[in-house]
Amino acid sequence: MGAGKIAVVVVAAVAASAAAGALLITEQSTSKTEEFIADIGGPFTLTDTSGATVTHDDLKGRPHAVFFGYTFCPDVCPTTLFEMSNYLEGLGDKAEDLGVYFISVDPKNDTAERLDMYINAFDSRIVGLTGPREAIDEAVREYRIYYKVHPEDENGFQLIDHSAHVLLFDENAHFQGQIAYGEDPEVALAKLENLVNGT
Repeated sequence: MGAGKIAVVVVAAVAASAAAGALLITEQSTSKTEEFIADIGGPFTLTDTSGATVTHDDLKGRPHAVFFGYTFCPDVCPTTLFEMSNYLEGLGDKAEDLGVYFISVDPKNDTAERLDMYINAFDSRIVGLTGPREAIDEAVREYRIYYKVHPEDENGFQLIDHSAHVLLFDENAHFQGQIAYGEDPEVALAKLENLVNGT
């Protein structure tokens, strides 16, 4: 075999090997991504604003939306609560087939009474959940949420950075997607319609 043909064969072999390696990496990456997505959501034990215990299993039985925040949040939380209230209105009668849960990441200030008053100012169909820090942190881990509590300022006000998206789950509590903060309202409503319709 001539030198030119040998070079072509070597190049082809290297290319094939690289392609196979890339495919393997892609498959491994896809597998890890699917595993991560499948792991969103899991066991927790919190209480609603009436003091009743609510667990991950209690959310099963109907599609549901879950998001995290706190009542002193200056922008993200009131915006999201307002939008979720509008989406529930947009769903009409199908809204009763969707559970919506707001989990506080500020147990220090968000008492059950305060959380109840805050959420009811937007929509009483949204369920507020809270609990001791350890229980909230368990839910945060299970739902792959980020939050960071900042030191209090000179007025005693304390900001908390937190994930701003709304997580969507089917009736079996399997993760189905999310509504991003600032997402187009028509797109967000369509996601919720598909969720309650099982499509």
